[in-house]
Amino acid sequence: MLNLVLFGPPGAGKGTQSEKLIAKYGFVHISTGDLFRWHSKNNTALGQKVKELINNGILVPDEITIAMLKEELDKNPGAKGFLFDGFPRTVAQAEALDKFMHEQGTAIHKIIALDVPEAEVRKRIARRKELENRVDDEADKLEKRISEYFTKTIHVLPFYEKQQRLNTVIGIGNIDEIFASLCKFIDNAAVTSGVVEK
Repeated sequence: MLNLVLFGPPGAGKGTQSEKLIAKYGFVHISTGDLFRWHSKNNTALGQKVKELINNGILVPDEITIAMLKEELDKNPGAKGFLFDGFPRTVAQAEALDKFMHEQGTAIHKIIALDVPEAEVRKRIARRKELENRVDDEADKLEKRISEYFTKTIHVLPFYEKQQRLNTVIGIGNIDEIFASLCKFIDNAAVTSGVVEK
């Protein structure tokens, strides 16, 4: 089992690349954003709380997010690996995720960061808003999400870099070329992590 975190700002292309990685490697994709939206759409008790937080541009508390992640792992006991998207966003969350995965008898093996400058992120999201109407893409909420990433979330990267688990991929350019770079890293990570043999 190879477990990865796909990291990057809103609009970095994590969703697009996740779909391609899932198709190639058979990962189970765990997007906290998707989980929050699902619970909100289905108006579960948890969803009602999540909706209130998201609508106010507030990050969902770690204990709620971890509980949701555990539920997803429990649903997929035979998974080849998990691809986490949207979590962790703080060093405290990164530490909590490591602890949680250890308790599950596994680990977060590698982190892939899609590096996209803030100006490019804003252009992409502006285009996305023309194609789909997402609550978290509304101007005031979007500004909070972008600001949160570039002032706070991005500081998680040094935590993983010190542990030699971080790889950065330039997230600007041809989608297939970016995907090829991701695959090259994942294939190498699978070998170096002892998940597959050369």
